[in-house]
Amino acid sequence: MQKLFENYDPGRFFCELFGPPRSNRRPVSAQVAKIVRRLNGFNLGALRRRSREADQELYNLGITFTVYTEQTSVDRILPFDVLPRVLSAQDWAVIERGVRQRIEAINLFLHDVYHDRKVLKDGVVPEDLVLGNPHYCPQMAGVKVPGGVYVHVCGIDVVRDRDGSFKVLEDNARTPSGVSYVIENRHLMLRTFPDFVANVGIRSVSDYGPRLHQALVQVAPGGKRDADVSVALLSPGIYNSAYFEHVFLAREMGVPLVEGRDLTIEKDRVYMKTAAGLEPVDVIYRRVDDAFLDPQAFNPNSVLGVPGLFAAYKKGGVTLANAVGTGVADDKAVYAYMPRIIRYYLDQDPILENVETYICREAEGLAHALAHLPELVVKPVGESGGYGVLIGPQASAAAIAKRREELKQNPANYIAQPVVDLSVCPTLTPGGVEPRHVDLRPFAVTGNGTWVLPGGLTRVALTKGSLVVNSSQGGGSKDTWVLED
Repeated sequence: MQKLFENYDPGRFFCELFGPPRSNRRPVSAQVAKIVRRLNGFNLGALRRRSREADQELYNLGITFTVYTEQTSVDRILPFDVLPRVLSAQDWAVIERGVRQRIEAINLFLHDVYHDRKVLKDGVVPEDLVLGNPHYCPQMAGVKVPGGVYVHVCGIDVVRDRDGSFKVLEDNARTPSGVSYVIENRHLMLRTFPDFVANVGIRSVSDYGPRLHQALVQVAPGGKRDADVSVALLSPGIYNSAYFEHVFLAREMGVPLVEGRDLTIEKDRVYMKTAAGLEPVDVIYRRVDDAFLDPQAFNPNSVLGVPGLFAAYKKGGVTLANAVGTGVADDKAVYAYMPRIIRYYLDQDPILENVETYICREAEGLAHALAHLPELVVKPVGESGGYGVLIGPQASAAAIAKRREELKQNPANYIAQPVVDLSVCPTLTPGGVEPRHVDLRPFAVTGNGTWVLPGGLTRVALTKGSLVVNSSQGGGSKDTWVLED
């Protein structure tokens, strides 16, 4: 019987299971060696059978996301790879400290931007980049938020380079999605591979719901005891691409899932309509974008939000998580300034560095991007989900020429980065176990302090050689194992 890793070759990339290039595929620790031995106890046929069972279970449970096209929308399961991504306790400690540091700096930055604006006056971040940002919310100027917490739920996209170092690729400070897959992936592994998972020593991910609820209770409007705080999750409804996650998180927190039509405002307080009458709501974990949150304050055509909600929020009648206007902190152009922001507010070097970034709104950055376009990844600053990204080495001459003209016409809309040699993980493919590129999205919740869910969402580019891991672009996911000490 052929062992799973007999022909496995990560090439010039860092492998999450076997370490740096040219490591001769030796497991990086005794714990990982134990995992490899267990994997080698399976043959390809058995793995593929269990993989099909896992996919069928995802479908039966309705664990899907929606892909929108110009003509239609399609519900899909997020492809799940049964070979886990393994992180040592030491690696996780670096990621965890780096994420906490970054979120602290983001919250300080947002408070400053909406109050004294010292970071702009001191020239650390260009004023027009913030005040002219489409995600900047002028109505938030001077609004006090409980505990100074703007970003209660954050997802930081982290990659590992060829040398094994972790770097931040992107910040997600508005309504980051995907945490439901982290938890469901673990549950799926426990059900489908109990013999593989047993006694390995993996940190649990099962307490995310209670941790999130606790953090939201801690930022409720003042004067209420924890037991008296009412929390609700506000969803756009069943046609939203992440609706499964909304249902999942409401259930995990033990709170009602509501839509805008279920809420009403009276005397600057928010109430939920129930069969027994109106019930107060103190904290709303909202999965509705800023523009659609309140038709009186933002988009008058929105039917998803609650008329008067923003006025109640400004007067302290309710806490919104995440706060309105946080998108200015996860803009890809502002991302380029995050190392400076961390040093400015915390007087610390970043624990997790950015991927090297050329800011095309600056003359030097634009000149470099235009001169090296076929070698770079060029991203529009306002897009997400992998849309609009040009990967120079994989792009056609026509696509490069088109992006060159776009850069010249609107340089402020783009940043450019070198192609990162993303680390790889062993992945079950039609050809056997092969390396595929991965990234990691750790999720953190902030109330009185910040807690980071051990592991996060590992996204995997299922197409050979692809660097695009986004689910909307054909990527899948893995269970992420953070090993105990």
